[in-house]
Amino acid sequence: MERLVPRVLPLRPGWPVKRVPSKLRPCLLPTRTSLATRLTHSLPQRSQGLQLRDYQEECIQSVLKSLENGSKRLGVSLATGSGKTVIFTQLIGRVSPLSETATQTLILAHRRELVEQAARHCSLAYPDKTIELELGKLSASGTADITVASLQSITSRDRLLKFDPGRFKLILVDEAHHIVAPGYLRVLDHFGLKTKQPCSPHLVGVSATFSRFDGLRLGAAIDEIVYHKDYVDMIGDKWLCDVIFTTVESKADLSKVNRKGIGGSGEFDTESLSRAVNTVELNDIVVRSWFAKAAGRKSTLVFCVDLNHVSALTQRFRHYGVDARFVTGDTPARERAERLDAFKRGEYPVLVNCGVFTEGTDIPNIDCIVLARPTRSRNLLIQMIGRGMRLHPGKTNCHIIDMVAGLETGIVTTPTLFGLDPNEIVSEATGVNMQELRQRRDAEKARAAQVIESSPTTEPTRRSYNITFTEYDSVFDLIADTSGEKHIRSISQLAWVQVAPERYILSTGASGTFLKLEKVAHAEPDDPQYKAWEVRALPPGVSKSPFAAPREILSASTFADAVHGSDKYAEEHYPFSIVSTRMAWRKGPATEGQLEFLNKFRPADDKLGPGDVTKGRAGDMITKIKHGARGRFASIESVKKREQRLALAAELDRARRLSERVSVGPLSP
Repeated sequence: MERLVPRVLPLRPGWPVKRVPSKLRPCLLPTRTSLATRLTHSLPQRSQGLQLRDYQEECIQSVLKSLENGSKRLGVSLATGSGKTVIFTQLIGRVSPLSETATQTLILAHRRELVEQAARHCSLAYPDKTIELELGKLSASGTADITVASLQSITSRDRLLKFDPGRFKLILVDEAHHIVAPGYLRVLDHFGLKTKQPCSPHLVGVSATFSRFDGLRLGAAIDEIVYHKDYVDMIGDKWLCDVIFTTVESKADLSKVNRKGIGGSGEFDTESLSRAVNTVELNDIVVRSWFAKAAGRKSTLVFCVDLNHVSALTQRFRHYGVDARFVTGDTPARERAERLDAFKRGEYPVLVNCGVFTEGTDIPNIDCIVLARPTRSRNLLIQMIGRGMRLHPGKTNCHIIDMVAGLETGIVTTPTLFGLDPNEIVSEATGVNMQELRQRRDAEKARAAQVIESSPTTEPTRRSYNITFTEYDSVFDLIADTSGEKHIRSISQLAWVQVAPERYILSTGASGTFLKLEKVAHAEPDDPQYKAWEVRALPPGVSKSPFAAPREILSASTFADAVHGSDKYAEEHYPFSIVSTRMAWRKGPATEGQLEFLNKFRPADDKLGPGDVTKGRAGDMITKIKHGARGRFASIESVKKREQRLALAAELDRARRLSERVSVGPLSP
């Protein structure tokens, strides 16, 4: 019986797969050709001299310089298609050993395809090093020069214990936006990287999407991002192909789609989302949109919600005479490889999938992406469109067709990647067009802000891209206005209350402690645009102020990220029954104390009774009053009076100018 040897590599050029022990073949590509030969076209061998792109060398130097300066846990942010695997493979040979014995390297990834890809790169870059896999039934010895491991395998049972932290110089993590997941943190803790320690290995995480939709902080595992080059830069420098964007209003109703996470703050529930978008009518819209915009494209990749959606949409394409085929996670490995190879050869035009090709897949011939699944995750959106950005002979650009639906549910769309409002509907707009559109919107926003600043007679907008003016006849009208809450409560299910433009308060209970979320004034484009603070109430007599100094809990580049992060903090630190909008108590009648407080601001002949307002709505109105509604109304009243004076002066000036005009005809008496 053939013995299973974990040391599957190094491979030599020309080694056919059949010479590798049969039990090891699952870790290799399912083909009869040489593994090294399969990679020759995309990854030159080390002996031939690997020519790095300028930004790749720049990135490597940034990492090395940071390590020399004492940094330990680093992040590298690079767009999909930038050659992240090439970069971190090159780092293995350039990072110096920490000691005579600390010479080993561990590469971590969360998917089999990424593990296999990294192993192939290493086998070609370092033919003289021993390379082992910790993957499924393949068990590494723990002493190889380079070990490539899947997270699931290395954390199962006691497999992690055979790796001696003192013998490792470098830990590399692919798709490192996952790095704060519990499994990764367990591995980092084993290697002494839970916190920065001089004796622990260096950590370098690489990702195209360094952000977390669930509000978790990447700072728990990575101290700093040392290099960043996004897809816009890569397109401009001709390292990625140009992209054409078209958004299509699919009219899918997502209002009843469930969301994952505590309080529904996360991504859409897959089964619920599939029911909403997987209909004959909506699938026909997808196919008709493809015919209208991309029928001439050679290689289209379609992203669906789940297996049922994949099957149904593939059938609709074939119903209209299009040779569409599908790949899912359940597709047998051999069939999957055959369909993918045929797609790469251009033998059929449409490949439909659900979640298989979002990360770590190299299909450079893709010249069209159809986003048939809505998402609330910016990371997922970037990963999906990134599949079509790689350069390929004869390919001038990639057409992204985004089936936009239900903006009120907090989805992200391709325009949001360029800083535009998700409502922007575009047709065949290039990345340059989108940037120009954003610049025009930013300029318009700046003009609007200048008008507001110079003439405080306007009520600032509730949305950054449009200016509206709202008049209130009384302070009670102001606190009863719920329009400001509609935006944030489309993203969050917690009881956030808008107390001023771009400022929101979440009351956390009877103690008076609250969370405050607001836009950062005069923030630079690359700086965090939103911040959140916790303001704790102090016991009476402790201080002249009833509150302690605000404590910042997070900063974020987008409003949605700030809301999700704040929600997660609130749900972990305060009773969900208090902060949620879904509790039954909010629908009950207001208490006597609430009515007494609110009626102080109403005329004597128009007092509220128990049946006039719910307990939840009364609480929201009280929060507005406590956080500046009276002062805000006074300011609005002052503004209105100033507007009236200016209007009267303008009318008198117009009458004067008319009286000075000489014309033929009767004179006014």
